[in-house]
Amino acid sequence: MGQLETVCHYYVDEAGDSTLFASRGRVLVGEAGCSRYFILGYVEIPHPEEVDTALRELRSRLNADPYFQGVPSFQPEARKTSVAFHAKDDLPEVRREVFALLLQQEFAFHAVVKDKRQVLRYVQKRSATDSTYRYSPNELYEYLTRTLFKNEVHKANTYEIYFSKRGKSDRSAALRAALEHTSQRFQRQSGVSTNSALMICEVAPAACSGVQVTDYMLWALQRYYERGEDRYIRYIWPKCSLIRDLDDVRRRPYGEYYSKRRPLGPAPDNRKPAI
Repeated sequence: MGQLETVCHYYVDEAGDSTLFASRGRVLVGEAGCSRYFILGYVEIPHPEEVDTALRELRSRLNADPYFQGVPSFQPEARKTSVAFHAKDDLPEVRREVFALLLQQEFAFHAVVKDKRQVLRYVQKRSATDSTYRYSPNELYEYLTRTLFKNEVHKANTYEIYFSKRGKSDRSAALRAALEHTSQRFQRQSGVSTNSALMICEVAPAACSGVQVTDYMLWALQRYYERGEDRYIRYIWPKCSLIRDLDDVRRRPYGEYYSKRRPLGPAPDNRKPAI
């Protein structure tokens, strides 16, 4: 997308978590229930209203299907599949329908992957030399935000960036600072000036179809990394624009880039289930 566009719509979500420690500094990475990877991703949707209509129509059809009658996740009071698609909560039959629909939609998926074992090594090393340093999960989130959007916020006049709201905290100010830092760094390094406006909004996934799309794409990628299951990401790969694995340094010190022309390899068999 090299031409200047009027508005770009980005929908951002995460897979895994950025937590490293429990109370009193006990390391959680490697324990059951704690993700080994933290993944941040977004989908760029040129016509979000079309995707929203398609997902709403699919959900209405599934809600009316007698096959799902009585299923807990379809009950209105559960506020799960009956009101929004969420890959972790949806039945396999539902996921199959959603993935098939997504293949028919126009969007591009970008993601950055970080191995939390490498983050832990960095934190422990820095803490050993700086007694004032304290790791914050937001630190990793903001770092991946800058990395993910490194070259992505200078091509259009306006960027509408929707982040999935997590918990009660409002991260809008911190995320805006991370994105503005990214934009300024790009201008310094490239010599290209930009006046792109950034409109950042935290949204509940149930109220935003674009975030639901990102959730499904991240779920497929997370299954590959955490469980070594590649069939989901292989199936939806035509929608993957760029996946950056920061800690796969077997060939390059800065990690690996995967795209439509260079897909992910066979799923590794040494991943331990964490989801």
